[in-house]
Amino acid sequence: MHRILAINPGSTSTKFAVYFDTECVLNKTIRHSFNDLLHYENIIDQFDFRKGLIIDVLTEEGIEVVSIKYIIACGGLTYPVESGIYRVNNRMLQHVRDGVTGQHASNLGPLLASNIALQIPAAQAFIADPVVTDELEDIARVSGHSKFERRSIFHALNQKAIARSHAKKVGKNYEGLNLIVAHLGGGISVGAHNKGRVIDVNNALNGEGPFSPERSGTLPAGQLIEICFSGRYSKREVDRMVLGEGGFVSFMGTNNAREVEDLAKEGNEKARFYQEALFYQVAKTIGEMAVVLDGKVDAILLTGGLAFNKSIERYIKGKAGFIAPVYSYPGEDELEALAMNALRVARGEVEPKVYDK
Repeated sequence: MHRILAINPGSTSTKFAVYFDTECVLNKTIRHSFNDLLHYENIIDQFDFRKGLIIDVLTEEGIEVVSIKYIIACGGLTYPVESGIYRVNNRMLQHVRDGVTGQHASNLGPLLASNIALQIPAAQAFIADPVVTDELEDIARVSGHSKFERRSIFHALNQKAIARSHAKKVGKNYEGLNLIVAHLGGGISVGAHNKGRVIDVNNALNGEGPFSPERSGTLPAGQLIEICFSGRYSKREVDRMVLGEGGFVSFMGTNNAREVEDLAKEGNEKARFYQEALFYQVAKTIGEMAVVLDGKVDAILLTGGLAFNKSIERYIKGKAGFIAPVYSYPGEDELEALAMNALRVARGEVEPKVYDK
């Protein structure tokens, strides 16, 4: 029996699961409020905090850590790579520590997997379909200036897992469908899946697309430039405006989308307005991706934690339902997707790739 620990550190949560082959024996989500993480200056500083939570829960649940031989995590912001499973190596670890393409909670994934594996005899550490998975068409990389290039940074693992799951549900192959997948969580990414490849997607991390519970998404460039050179804010403060203190945090003082949803239901006009503004921006980005796919879209898929809110499904159906049927798959299949990728390695069905950027 292959024992697998799957880890997915997100911007507002730490999620992990233990699988014995295909059986999930533990699935845990620990939520982190804005205040929980406020005193950590950098993402990497959260390492001991997050690792401690994982080990404590495993111990409390009576799962012997030393019995786990495969640890797999979501990949971080390394240099772009093709889709697949990668063995964690020192080069990858150095790149996520340095944040070579940015800082995000996913950078903790390889570090957590490697550190835990090092404490277990014969254990191995992997990542799969990292957030820097890059399948963009060349034309999608073009920005409005030669010194800037659009980058593929998105929720690749969950988007692809949900897309494959939907394809199976409707009796099709993922590689035979055109899909628009909207991952709605602490960050929001909307991808155009063309026959199994994500040929365009907003950079969900640092400045494209819809705002989210804690990210600003696309901001007016001129106003952003003025703030940067106003002398009133440090670089770190502006960075926090874009990532961590944007979106609902800026408008409502919380990164808890459920709290905003409850306030809206109770008649709070401010909460209702900014929740609808988020829905509006998601719908608008879905429309952009429909153009990328020449209007030939088989389905629009909504996933991530915000998809539990029925209001967003109704709104997207009203705004974008003319494009294609809308399906909601609330939550994430990322932990199961990670575990099944590790199981493929354990069974010798696939050889892990080498990160050599």
